[in-house]
Amino acid sequence: MTAPDATFAEHARARQARLTKPAGSLGRLEQLAITLAAQQGREQPSVERVHIALFAGDHGVCEEGVSAFPQAVTAQMIANFAGGGAAISVLARQLGATFEIIDTGTLGALHPAAQDVRVGPGTANLARTDAMTPAQRDQALAAGDAVAARAAEAGAELFIGGEMGIGNTTSASALACALLDAPATRLVGPGTGLDTHGVAHKTRVIERALQRHANTHGAQARQPLVALASLGGFEIAALAGALLGCAARRLPVLVDGFIVSVAALAAVRHDPALRDWLHFAHRSGEPGHTHVLTALHAEPLLDLGMRLGEGSGAAVAVPLMRAACALHNEMASFDQAGVDQPPG
Repeated sequence: MTAPDATFAEHARARQARLTKPAGSLGRLEQLAITLAAQQGREQPSVERVHIALFAGDHGVCEEGVSAFPQAVTAQMIANFAGGGAAISVLARQLGATFEIIDTGTLGALHPAAQDVRVGPGTANLARTDAMTPAQRDQALAAGDAVAARAAEAGAELFIGGEMGIGNTTSASALACALLDAPATRLVGPGTGLDTHGVAHKTRVIERALQRHANTHGAQARQPLVALASLGGFEIAALAGALLGCAARRLPVLVDGFIVSVAALAAVRHDPALRDWLHFAHRSGEPGHTHVLTALHAEPLLDLGMRLGEGSGAAVAVPLMRAACALHNEMASFDQAGVDQPPG
């Protein structure tokens, strides 16, 4: 995995200094354009061609009663994505983005609009046993990498990964706790809308899962790929594979909310060079997200209290990235506009 091109970063920084504005007056939009120029290796960064991949998977931990919604909703939402009625479907249309649905392992029949990369009919119950085998984890990682390859080959300029899977905030919370060595009480949130009693029950289930994970894996428990197989979901592993695959192909990634950020945390812990290819869209309403962002040294672009998932928060942030590119590419320099520069 190569680093972004420092030469293009220098050129972009020099251009920002020549534009008709006080230095730094566009705030983080300036650095956003500089970073994109380095990642894309060109003078004029662009995020007009956006590829959104929605990874879906079911979770065996749902048998512990950790979600406000029944597990059948995963398949029902895949149909809603395909029919254009979900939030990410609307936002993808608005952005003119490529949108695809990836079934990494759901219960029931495959939806005809979804790509079949199913690793199994949902994961095992992580509270009682490893969620997946190492072979299943590797299969999911490879499936995500294949999605990244397809996006890069199609000329995408920005990749967004979304997720859907009833029970996946439980999986993501458990995985984050293991990677951060943090107590479940600090990270666990309402997910799909649990009340106080529901959150308390979910916390207890995750505590059992973490104890089982520690007993099973011992000194290897915090190794990212070990934790991913033990506590993750098929869609979370596929997301990790997609992020690593995008970086390997020099394709910038806009990371969505809590669950995708946990996938990013596992992937960055596996290969720290990935971090240079990630932008972070928003701060989720899930309490664990702030802890994950801190661990990734990430400052998201937006804070709107969103916690829907699907890639929706990232899609909402794309116009901001497009604005940063337009300002960088189209503003006049002091010389071009005949405007005097400040002395010095």
